[in-house]
Amino acid sequence: MENILQFCSKSFIVEKNFPIHLQEIIYGSADSVISRRISKWESEGIVRKIASRLYTSNLEDSPADIIKRNIFPILGNLYSGVLLSHRSAFEFAPTASGQIFVTYKYTKKVRLPGITIRFMEGVAAIHGDTPFSGKLMVSQKERALLENLQESRQTGADSKTLAYPQIEEKLEQIIRVNGEDDLNAVRDRAREISEEIGMQKEFKKLNKIISALLSTRSASGLKSPVAAARAVGMPYDPARLQLFEMLFRELKQQEFKNREEQNTTTQAYRNFAVYESYFSNYIEGTVFEVDTAKQIIATQQPMPARNEDSHDVLGTYQLVSNKQEMSIIPYSGENLLDILQYRHEILLNVRKDKKPGKFKDRNNQAGDTSFVDMGLVRGTIIQSFDFYKALVHPFAKAAYIMFVVSEIHPFLDGNGCMARVMMNAELATSGQTKIIIPTVYREDYLGGLRRLTRNNDPKVYIRMLERAQAFSHTIYGSDMDEMEEKLRQSMAFKESNEGVLKIME
Repeated sequence: MENILQFCSKSFIVEKNFPIHLQEIIYGSADSVISRRISKWESEGIVRKIASRLYTSNLEDSPADIIKRNIFPILGNLYSGVLLSHRSAFEFAPTASGQIFVTYKYTKKVRLPGITIRFMEGVAAIHGDTPFSGKLMVSQKERALLENLQESRQTGADSKTLAYPQIEEKLEQIIRVNGEDDLNAVRDRAREISEEIGMQKEFKKLNKIISALLSTRSASGLKSPVAAARAVGMPYDPARLQLFEMLFRELKQQEFKNREEQNTTTQAYRNFAVYESYFSNYIEGTVFEVDTAKQIIATQQPMPARNEDSHDVLGTYQLVSNKQEMSIIPYSGENLLDILQYRHEILLNVRKDKKPGKFKDRNNQAGDTSFVDMGLVRGTIIQSFDFYKALVHPFAKAAYIMFVVSEIHPFLDGNGCMARVMMNAELATSGQTKIIIPTVYREDYLGGLRRLTRNNDPKVYIRMLERAQAFSHTIYGSDMDEMEEKLRQSMAFKESNEGVLKIME
């Protein structure tokens, strides 16, 4: 038993002279003593053989599952000096067809349950390639890029290389995250490696892509939309586009109730706009007593002690009380940029330090949520327009555009108010009830946004806005006192922890 403990002291513990905790993978050995003991364990049903030189103490899971989750230790133990390369150096997982690609001293296919190891003869690990598991090495990033630009006879999941657009996107991501200097450093290192491992032809391909991304060559050869957008000077955030697409798909699958605007007279429309402005700013932390906000709007005079806060309320009211302004919706991505900048300039016209009408020149975040990088704002807004124009129902378009502006956060300040202005313009244009987010509903509103951003769940966000519109549909009339009483009965002015929104039909 002492010899067994020396063989794999970390493999099991001994209780009553019996091994009860063997490692999941046990490797065959040329040592006759060890080999006999493994055979004994196998005959006693303690382990089972799952492939050549591979045994397992797991008697329940399938050999394919066991090998798949242990493939890298297996490679590092059985094949000294093997290099995880080509697409596998990026993916660190078998392809959809169960392929793992490695560079070794010969070319061969080794089939294991659930996985085929594709050995390709090539140059062994060089300086900069990284240790991984046991004696397994991994191609460094620059080498892996060159490897993935080799010609491959097979395609899809059987190909040793990633598709061209995937390579372009990896290079674009380097610029997006770390800037052009980092991409130039990648090119310089790849040039050195190409000479060392004989991949000069592949370096020419890599250099062509990088030059296009850096706008020093034509972008016509680029296949990835993300890379092409970068090359023409309009880079965007692909992760946000995926999130917008998810919301778009959910909105396309649902039917939404038509709630026709009931505040059709000029007075009623302006009354609603007073509370729309008040609540929109309250959510953002601009806290006034409602009577104070009403006085500021009625007199168009800011409170001297709170000049900027007063102007925030006035700027919002100036937009949302103007039927003509609220009937303007974007007809193109570029037009969307113009509308956002124009409305933001009105919204924050006295806050010169917040650069009204200008997209942010430094990155912003809320808590642990970072918004779209300042260099990607224009491109992300323009790319988002394709989903917007494919939506039909006013509520769907409103929900979509509101989330886009909120998620991109294109300005230094005023983004929440801008998002709600854009949302309500969609509804007002189609004669639908605009949406108020009352104070008591603040946490539901923010929770719906967070759920979509962090959990990729658009359903909660959509339900939240539907409820908010159902509530807003009950707030109408030319008598402001009656409108405010309805708001009070609905608990609208309460803080989130003081009540629950009531929809008073």
